[in-house]
Amino acid sequence: MKNITVEELKSRLDAGDKLYIIDVREPSEYAEYNIGGKLVPLGQIVNMQLEDLEDLKNEELIIHCKAGSRSMQACMILEQAGYTNVVNVTGGMMAWKKMIEA
Repeated sequence: MKNITVEELKSRLDAGDKLYIIDVREPSEYAEYNIGGKLVPLGQIVNMQLEDLEDLKNEELIIHCKAGSRSMQACMILEQAGYTNVVNVTGGMMAWKKMIEA
């Protein structure tokens, strides 16, 4: 599993890179604040309900949560399920908000 900082992610977004961003938080957290990623709660990944991600098995998936631990867990599960290029956002949305509001 690779890691990416929120600064690197923001830079890639600003550059217009085509990114597959996966948000593994709960729907209520997503509704409160999100950066436009695809919502796939960690529970779905833990239960191997990966239909929403099946077509992206060989794409770079940038995975984030609130602080970085759920996304790290999601990355490990996805790697075991055969996903070849998963990237964890270190610090998650807490770091993102801190960077944006700085």
